[in-house]
Formats: sequence, C-alpha cells, structure tokens
Amino acid sequence: MAEKRVAVVTGAGSGLGRVVARGLGEAGYAVVLAGRRLTALEAAAAEIGAAALAVEADVTDPDSVARLFSATGDAFGRLDVLFNNAGIFTPAACIDEVALADWRASVETNLTGAFLCTQGAFRMMKAQDPRGGRIINNGSISAHVPRPHSAPYTATKHAITGLTRATSLDGRPYDIACGQIDIGNAATEMTEGFAKGVRQADGSLKQEAVMDARHVAEAVVYMAGLPLSANVQFMTIAATRMPFIGRG
Repeated sequence: MAEKRVAVVTGAGSGLGRVVARGLGEAGYAVVLAGRRLTALEAAAAEIGAAALAVEADVTDPDSVARLFSATGDAFGRLDVLFNNAGIFTPAACIDEVALADWRASVETNLTGAFLCTQGAFRMMKAQDPRGGRIINNGSISAHVPRPHSAPYTATKHAITGLTRATSLDGRPYDIACGQIDIGNAATEMTEGFAKGVRQADGSLKQEAVMDARHVAEAVVYMAGLPLSANVQFMTIAATRMPFIGRG
C-alpha cells in the first residue's frame, strides 16, 4: 500500500486544476498531474515537490487515459482520489450558430473525457487492496444554469451531473464514492476577462465578482479527505456576489 494517499488531477497544467493539485500536495497527497501540455505539467509538479508526477494525457483518447492510470499504479501502487477537471470552452455562439465541430469538441473533452477517466479510476479502485476511492467531478455553475451563448458547455456540464449520480450509485458495492463540485467565478486565467464585463441574460455586459481559487482547492481537499463512509454528493462554491442566486 502506498505511504501517501494518491490523487489524479486532470487538466492540471493551469487554472483550477493546477491550484487544486497544489492544494492536494500541501495536504499530503501524492499527486499525478495529467494534461496535454507536458511542460506546464512539469512546472506545476515542481511546485508540489517529490511526491508529484506529471503525465501527458489526452482525456479524449482511451489509450492515453489507460496509460495515465497505468503510470499512476506503477508510480504509487494505488489511487485514492480522481479530480475530473479537464474541460474546454468553445467560442460563444447562439445555439443556431454553434459549429458542429465545437459541439463535438466540447462533448469529447468535457463529457467523454470525464467518462473515460471515471472508468479508468473506477476499475483501479475496484481492483486494488484495500479497495475503494473517491471520484470528484468538476461540474461548474453551468451544471445548474447557462450563460448566454453557451449551449455546448452547458449541455456537457448538465450531463456531468448525471455521470456523478450514476457513478455514485454504481460505486456503492465497491466503496467508491463520487461527488460533484460546482464552481462559480474562481479567479484563474479563464476569468481574467470578467473584470471587463460578462454577457448577462438581458444581453448587457457587466463586471462580475470573483473569488480566490484557493478556496476551491480547500473545498476539494475537504471532499477528498472524508472517510469513504461519508460523501459530499454535491457542493456549490461561488463568489458571493456573482449573479447566480435570484436575479443577480
């Protein structure tokens, strides 16, 4: 059995994935950082230290995902936590103008990628001794409500909720817990433009509040650290003043 609890974080080279990977490392986990840009992953792994492994992986490619979990087992002997974080935004467009290529790219990365990684983690957690583990899906506020002109992203994030529920149910006999964290306006490279204005439901552009991404890492570490007899099924963490509850 590994001396440390072991976590895999996808999309770990930048943004929330990088912040969460660092948070897990600070909490004592051995962390496998997965993503498509090896240089960025290695830089993020260096921030964590010796108990970190950078693995170049494309979550849309079944063979690449299989290699990711094989590398995790070879390096650390088991897997305790998967944070399914990898995702993309496609160009904003009204639904009748969404390019089919953008729709497919969103589904492949945001949904199929999470499914493939869930399969890989589930198989590993089911077979290991002691068995079990935890899968945490990054659902996003878009798993609840859309932004204008975001049909591909919103549809995939609503689907993540179904994947979370199905995985949670299928995992019960094998001590595999699955939960979802829905995040709103964490300060990362992706939200830098929010200070200039974000499209609202009425078509206007307004600045939106953001929160420190470290709070997301703290929330994921909390979810990950629970005993397998307990599970945070769904958690929403958002900037207090972002337009989500009520009319904003």
